[in-house]
Amino acid sequence: MLRDGFDLGLSLVTDVVFLGFALVSFVFAAMAREDAYRAADKQTKKFWLIILSINLVLNLVLGMLFLQIAGLIAAIVFMVDVRPAIKQISGGGGGRRGGSSSDGPYGPYNGGR
Repeated sequence: MLRDGFDLGLSLVTDVVFLGFALVSFVFAAMAREDAYRAADKQTKKFWLIILSINLVLNLVLGMLFLQIAGLIAAIVFMVDVRPAIKQISGGGGGRRGGSSSDGPYGPYNGGR
């Protein structure tokens, strides 16, 4: 009896995580500019929106683990490969704000002075 409850809880958690990741990746894909996809030499915005929307619908409607994993892989590829390239092209890369041109990855570089 306890095992059934654990399996149900684990299934619910994975469903929520997969759905959340599908939703977040779709929103990021939708917010990016079309020309940034071309400039980053990635597939088109339309391509990624179709793939990620199919992933989102499959997570909402079917909830079949095999399809969820396939969709998760597509979302991971987008978030790890496509999104950083688009972010860099769009001027949002680096994560630094207000730094100097002489700043290195660990702080300001002063040329050994």
